[in-house]
Amino acid sequence: MRPDDLASLRTPGAATVSPDGSTAVVAVTRLDLVADEYRSQLWAVPTDASAPARPLTHGHRDSAPVFSPDGRWLAFLGAESGGKPQLHLLPTAGGEARRLTDHPLGAGSPVWSPDSRRIAYTARVPEEGRYGTAEGVGPDAEEPRLITTLQYRSDDLGFTVDRRRHVFVLDLPTDAADDAAPLADPVQVTSGDHDDSDVAWHPAGTELVFVSARHPRADRDLVTDLYACRPDGSHLRRVTESRSSCSAPTYDPDDLEGRTLYLAAQPDLGPDGLDFVGRNTTLCRVEAAGGHPQPLLDAERNDLGHDFGRVVVADGNAFVAVQRQGAVELVRVPLAGGEPEALVDGPYTVRGIGVGGGVVVGTVAHDRSAGELVAITPGRRRLLTGFGAPLQATGRLHRMREKTATAPDGYPVHGWITVPDGPGPHPVLLTVHGGPFSQYGWSLLDETQAYVSAGYAVLQCNPRGSSGYGQEHGRVVKERFGELDADDVLAFLDEALQEPELDDSRVGVMGGSYGGYMTTLLVGRTQRFAAAISERAFNDPVSFVGSSDIGFFFADQYLGTDPERIAAQSAMAGAHQITTPTLVIHSEEDWRCPLEQGTRLFVELKRRGVHTELLLFPGEGHELSRSGRPRHRRARLAHVLRWWGRWLPTPQNSSAAALPVGSEPAPDAVEEQEPRAVAQA
Repeated sequence: MRPDDLASLRTPGAATVSPDGSTAVVAVTRLDLVADEYRSQLWAVPTDASAPARPLTHGHRDSAPVFSPDGRWLAFLGAESGGKPQLHLLPTAGGEARRLTDHPLGAGSPVWSPDSRRIAYTARVPEEGRYGTAEGVGPDAEEPRLITTLQYRSDDLGFTVDRRRHVFVLDLPTDAADDAAPLADPVQVTSGDHDDSDVAWHPAGTELVFVSARHPRADRDLVTDLYACRPDGSHLRRVTESRSSCSAPTYDPDDLEGRTLYLAAQPDLGPDGLDFVGRNTTLCRVEAAGGHPQPLLDAERNDLGHDFGRVVVADGNAFVAVQRQGAVELVRVPLAGGEPEALVDGPYTVRGIGVGGGVVVGTVAHDRSAGELVAITPGRRRLLTGFGAPLQATGRLHRMREKTATAPDGYPVHGWITVPDGPGPHPVLLTVHGGPFSQYGWSLLDETQAYVSAGYAVLQCNPRGSSGYGQEHGRVVKERFGELDADDVLAFLDEALQEPELDDSRVGVMGGSYGGYMTTLLVGRTQRFAAAISERAFNDPVSFVGSSDIGFFFADQYLGTDPERIAAQSAMAGAHQITTPTLVIHSEEDWRCPLEQGTRLFVELKRRGVHTELLLFPGEGHELSRSGRPRHRRARLAHVLRWWGRWLPTPQNSSAAALPVGSEPAPDAVEEQEPRAVAQA
């Protein structure tokens, strides 16, 4: 895979399935490198595989499709180029989509009422005079912000205290098929200095349930509760009063009395509501009248992950995606009791779930596709799509191979090796994921494929601290950052280097976020690596506390509060010992691991004459490599390959070594607002 091959990536979201089970509709996203933006459209797919997928809409960026319960309508989000997503309504019998909303900051995903007459959703409500609500007043001319809370901004969003997210309900016209029928104004259901999310309808349409943090300590902990109110906002009540982090509530649509809610939750965050380290998110239930979330799956072994999507309840079952040692399984959980059943397991990553008419449709990724739709009916699974075909047709994708190494204390370290074509030994790139409570696994990672195509063997592992291996695996690094986890990473590297295909004399290390921390830490302890790339790193826990959007709790919970122990775990504390050539990559608007975390490392190395560069991306946040501007993602890959071409040249990646420092990585990567490369020492 080459940087330009990003344009061939096709990434489907979660599908919605028609009530009769005959059709799935899914949004498929692609990168438009020419226009430097993301495009997406809705595709319709017969679930019996009787015909190929066909485009259903041709908007600029259409997403979040949902069939109405009566099957007559498809609600979705549509955004024009440079615009915000707004609700749209498309008749399933044919016709044009109609725009329903005009929120200045955009609308959230639609949620149908049981009678198909109303749509609930969330939207951010800007403070008067901000975010373009006052004509002629740009961001630089707005009134100053007075901050009085710990939680006041979020990465990839910015300030939140002056644009709270609230619940809205929109009544559809009596004759929704009449394009001339006037639209009702959306009704704002919730208000106040809180963020509300994850709205769902009571099966009788009499009440809404949503997620919010409105308790007295809400600014100082991570607890979120379920709240309920009538569709007009009256009779607000708190459903859960616990120490849980609640999300994605839903009712059983067949229980018209709505006695039980199902949700995803971290069941217990401890007495201060902050003990999140290594806590699995699992499937729970709670009485709709009020109570504490009760796990339906063993919280020690079953983790839905931080991006699991939503809990789907249908036909007496709950359907969830569970992380499992690098895979993400589609699991059916009987609500009446009984053993959960994996509907999709093995070397796959389930990214979305839709159910309708007795048909389960999973969005399933693997190491050669960012996602395909698979229809599951009793005794049968059908592959419905081939969205990965354009990238597969390049012939530049490589298969992953599992490997398990042994840490010094005998602990198993699970991971993967991806090797280039042709005879070895190949130079090696050891990559470390972020989190740390996340996992590498069975999915198409564009970065890995680009490095392998450039001639590098790529090593990926899930050291202690990662998710998918049980809570103890994730929690053991608490106040022991850089100890057992570093041992695991190096043990995996050492064992992998025993293979003859890998060149143990030519090894580089790289990672982002927590992976950037581990990279900085390792090159401060050893000179074994030819070069390093530390990206968007968590380098200094002390300054992180006051600069990161999660700083008020993250470092304390992971590293503790004892100054000596913090220093022992800090990557920056050992930076004065780094002699390894190191490229520092950071985004200028990263609020998760703020820019100073990268610039301080660069300056430390630069002052001591270490070969170093600082690559800065304007306008980007922490998620650059996953959702940044398409041209920035391409430029990032090109610069990474340029760096490795200099310090670990290969036949496929040697010309980049001759590029002068700070020059363009490739003619097709010179764009407006190009990343800034600061020259090496």
